Amino acid sequence: MVLPAKIFEIQEETNFGLMIQKLKDFREEENYEKSDGESADFMRTRYYRRKLVEAPVTEEAPFWVTRFQNRNFLIVLAPSVARGVKKLLTNHVANKLSKVLFITSRAILETKILHETLKELHESNPQATRLIWFDQIDIPGVEKLCLAGSDLADTQLYQDYLKHGQIWYVVFEAQKRGLTMGITRNSVVTLFSKSTKEELINYIQEDLLTLIE
Repeated sequence: MVLPAKIFEIQEETNFGLMIQKLKDFREEENYEKSDGESADFMRTRYYRRKLVEAPVTEEAPFWVTRFQNRNFLIVLAPSVARGVKKLLTNHVANKLSKVLFITSRAILETKILHETLKELHESNPQATRLIWFDQIDIPGVEKLCLAGSDLADTQLYQDYLKHGQIWYVVFEAQKRGLTMGITRNSVVTLFSKSTKEELINYIQEDLLTLIE
């Protein structure tokens, strides 16, 4: 099962006891307008017996707040599919928590991982890398470049791609844990191995937070 998560940083002073109190009784419902005009909870459409039917769906987005090197981070775990309301659930949760806890949408912000950091991650152990996406390409008409499979062993091709773009996404094997992970410059982390969400969160807390700019 693919498990995606995203790392944010809490910019405001954090009182964990007060956070718990504020979230304890928080509840919000978002209505969905069905095709027949009625309101309902979050719905997902699917085909059943050749007909398009709508069924209610419960979505969960567990989150963790962790302190690392005098900084407070929010890690949001989310389903691997977009919400029916076309919002990325991790961002939606971060924005909502920011408003509930700090009365502003600017208290919890996205984090970044530098291109140079992802470059070092790959070059420190190229054999563990499974895929690299490059963006910000300066070749007209080309938006992204990709290295995968046998192309990853072509160091000249890798160096050529580095001259024309920056690393956006790396899929690699965290060998000491036996996990295959993907990570982007905007700190979206995806676990591809058969594992648990607890192992993903432990890996983020213990190994990946050090990569955040």
